Parts: sequence; structure tokens; C-alpha cells
Amino acid sequence: MNSETFGDAPPGSAPDRVRGRAVAAAVAAMAVLVAVTIGARSQSGVVGAVMAADIAAGAAGCALLPVVARRPVPGALALAVLAALSPAATPPATLGALWAAERRRFPVAAALAAAGVAGHAVQGLWRPSGGISYAWWLGLITVAYGALVGWGALARARRALLASLRERAARAEAEQGRRVAEARMLERTRIAREMHDVLAHRLSLLATYAGALEYRPDAPPEKLARAAGVVRAGAHQALDELREVILLLRSDDDGAGEGNGGVGGRPQPVLADLPRLVAESRDAGGLVRLSDRVVDPGALPAAAGRTAYRVVQEGLTNARKHAAGQPVEVALEGRPGGRLEIDISNPLPDPAAPGPAVPGSGTGLVGLTERVRLAGGRLDHGTAAGEFRVRAWLPWPA
Repeated sequence: MNSETFGDAPPGSAPDRVRGRAVAAAVAAMAVLVAVTIGARSQSGVVGAVMAADIAAGAAGCALLPVVARRPVPGALALAVLAALSPAATPPATLGALWAAERRRFPVAAALAAAGVAGHAVQGLWRPSGGISYAWWLGLITVAYGALVGWGALARARRALLASLRERAARAEAEQGRRVAEARMLERTRIAREMHDVLAHRLSLLATYAGALEYRPDAPPEKLARAAGVVRAGAHQALDELREVILLLRSDDDGAGEGNGGVGGRPQPVLADLPRLVAESRDAGGLVRLSDRVVDPGALPAAAGRTAYRVVQEGLTNARKHAAGQPVEVALEGRPGGRLEIDISNPLPDPAAPGPAVPGSGTGLVGLTERVRLAGGRLDHGTAAGEFRVRAWLPWPA
């Protein structure tokens, strides 16, 4: 019988119902064997009170089997006592020893088997079996009980192994689910960080153009129309990008919309895109000077190029927000086998100077510092000698 049948299960549960049916089938089979044993005893001339005792012992043995299924130790001991009284209790007693071996540790199972052997030894003394000597009969009984204990121990070990494997599989599945969730969260954080940089840059440009419209209403109509067109186009682009990132962050698919290391399939910028970024800032009225002394920029890894681009982008965005109208110096220098150095500086704004106030979240440089650190570099920022300066370096393997 399957050892898992006798595992602990809540009453009324599916495993408990399966166990109940298995115990009922075992009781029915033992009842048949008891009947065969009693029939054989009756043919050998056993009648009267002895036959009645055999019938009672056999019935009691079958009745005790459900007890063994729930309480193996007392049930097996009771069956051993019945086996000492009548051969009709032998089939239930041997099955009880097997069930006990499946449910209890080896020392306990061996002790119960010894009790069963002792019961049969007593039985053989006053109810000897014809055709075989007592010593051989007791030896066979001992071997049978040893085999039952071994079988039960093997079944118990198998059950424990299967339970361990199921537990390990469940843990592995839970760990895999946790890793997938963490990977999804990290990817969404990366997407949000990318979109923060893009939207902050674009919205700061819009604020600059809108400020020009507000503070220069006397500008030529063609310049006003051009500025208004830039504001309108930029607003549409910002809305599209914001809608895109919201859809990505709501998606449950791993890497949904990712392509070429970008967000929503949009290619990510690299170091070669810096002139375009500087040109956008100049078109918005920014005074930006770019000093590019990078040797072989095409050899810079794409990840480092994206990080360098974001550093410059955040520097220009902060300059537009907090030092509008001030010149910005952007200097890059580096070569393969060394490192890429980025230096962005601008004079501190005059507190009394008029101009549009663009609020900031205060998290751009914090996130940028973390991005540079993850890329293996370092970023420092602060004010000194009337200037706000951002300095960063990134490793550039040969």
C-alpha cells in the first residue's frame, strides 16, 4: 500500500478521504484473510470455545486496523497481544506492523516488530502449527517481521524524499517568482529614470520658450510664432513620452516595448548625439560652449555613452532651470584605456535678475549620481567660486 496514504491530512480533506478509502479496502482484504484462516482452523478440527475465540480475535484485529492508521504504536501493540491469543489475528497484526513502520522512526518500528514476534512466539507455544517445527516457524515469523520493518522504512524514506523534493520545488518556484518580480521592478525603475531625464530636459526647453513668450511680447511676430510652434510641438512630444512610460510601467510583460536598450523601442542616445543636444539648448536661447577632446568616441561602449549623454543633459537642464541666461561650459576629455571625464559649469544666477522660475524635483542629480556609480564611475556636484559645477568620470576600457 502506498506510504503516502497514511500521511497526516486535515479531516474532510481530499487526502483524508483517499486514506479512508484505502483503510477500508485494507480492512476488507484482512477480513477475507481472517475468514480463510478461520476456515482452515475449522477444517483442522478446531471447534467450540476455541473457534469462538479465533472469530472474536480476527474480528477485533480487523476493527483495530483503522486505529493503527491513526495511532500506529498503541494499535500495533494491541494487535500483537491479539496475535498471542489466536492465529486469526496474524494477518491484521502483520499489516499493523507494516503501517507502523511506515509512520514511525526505525527504532520504534523495530520495537513494535519485536512485540509482534513475541506475540507470535507465545501463540506458537500454546497453539502450535502442524507440519513445521516451532523453531523454524518462529524463524519465519521473525524474517517476515524484519521484511515488513524494512519495507516500511523504505516507504517512509521515499515519502520523506518526495516531500522534500516538493518543498524544494515550491521554494524554487517562489524564488523564481521573486527574482522575476525584482527584475521587473528594476526594469521599470530604469524606464522611469530614463523618462525622468527625457521629460525634464524637454519640459525645461518648453519653459524656456514659454518664458521668452511671456517676457518678450514685443518680439517680431515670426519669432513669436516660431517659439509658439516649438512649445506646441514639444508639448505633444512630452505627452507622447509620458503616455508611453505610463503604458510601460503598467504592463506585466517582461521587457515590454524594449528594443535596442531603449524605452518603447526608441533608440537610446550615445556620445555622438551630444552636438544635437547642445544645438537644442542653443536654439532655446542657451549660451552653451562645448569643448570635445575625446579621442576615438566611437570606441566608447554604448552604456558609457548613454550615461555620459544623460550627465550632460541633466547639467544643461539644471542650468536652464536655475541659472537661465548664464553661459554653460561643457568639457569632455578621454581616450580608450583610460576614462571619460565630463565637466559642466555655469555661473550662479543673480537672485535679483528677472526671469521665469522653473521648479525642480531635487532628485535629478541624486539619480544621476547613482547611475554613474552603477556604471563604475563617480559624480560630484556643488558650488565653488561663484559657479555651480558637475564633474563626472566613467571608465573606458581599452
